[in-house]
Amino acid sequence: MDLRLFIIDPQNDFCDKRGALSVPGADEDMKRTAAMIRRLKNKISDIHVTLDVHHYVDIAHPIFWVNSDGNHPAPLATIISVKDVEDGKWRPYNPNFRDRAVSYVKALEANNRYALVVWPYHCLIGSWGAGVFPELHEALLEWEKQFRMVDYVTKGSNIYTEHYSAVQADAPDPGDPTTMLNTRLIQALEEADMIALAGEALNFCLANTVKDVADNFGEENIKKLVLLKDASSPVPGKDFEAFTDNFLAEMTARGMRTSTTAEFLT
Repeated sequence: MDLRLFIIDPQNDFCDKRGALSVPGADEDMKRTAAMIRRLKNKISDIHVTLDVHHYVDIAHPIFWVNSDGNHPAPLATIISVKDVEDGKWRPYNPNFRDRAVSYVKALEANNRYALVVWPYHCLIGSWGAGVFPELHEALLEWEKQFRMVDYVTKGSNIYTEHYSAVQADAPDPGDPTTMLNTRLIQALEEADMIALAGEALNFCLANTVKDVADNFGEENIKKLVLLKDASSPVPGKDFEAFTDNFLAEMTARGMRTSTTAEFLT
C-alpha cells in the first residue's frame, strides 16, 4: 500500500506555546504525530510537509494597514471587509497599494471562504517561528534516515495574498506562479492509496488545503483521505468556531474518513 502522510504547517509559531500564533493543543498534536511516524515509519511511502513563510510586510499583517488616526489594526481582533476598505476605515499604509487591496478584499468576498483576518506577525522567513516543531522534526529526520526525503512545500511569501491552502493562494496572483494551483502536489497525492492528514490549524490552513485537494482530486479519490483528529487543532474564537464544523461536515459527507494517531493502521 502506498501510504502518504500530509502535514500542514507544523511550525513553532503555531505549535509551540511561545509561538506568535500558538494554537491551543498543537504541541501535543505534533508529539502524537511524531510518535505515529516512528510507529509506522517502515510503512509510510512519502511525507509531504507544508511550511507557511511570510515577510514582515504582508497583506494579513498589521503593518500593511492603518486607520484615519494612523494606527495599525489589532491582530486577531480585526477582520477587514470590502466596505471597510472602500469607506477608508482601513487603508493600506502605502497608498500605492490601495487599488490592489480593494481588488483583493473583493476577491475574498467572491470566493466565499473568509474575509481578511489580520494575524500576528508569524512564520517570518528565516525566523525560529518558521521552523518545524522540534519533536516532529526529529521524527521526520528518523524517517529520512531510511534514505528518503520529506517533500517540503512552502507557501505565503507573496505579500499581496493570503495562502492558507498549500494548493493555491486565496486570491492567486497571475504574476506569481507560486500562488497558482500546485498541480505537482495534487498529482503526487493522487498516486497514494491512503493519505493521513495532520497539522495546523484545523479551521484555516488544514481545512483549506484539504478542500482544495478534494476539489482538484476527483470525488472518487476523496475516500483516500484520513483526518487524524488528535493531530490537528483549531484557532479559537467566536468568529472562527463554525469553520471547523463546516469543514468536517462537508468533507466527511464527501468521503473523508477520520481516525486518531494511536488507532490509525492498528
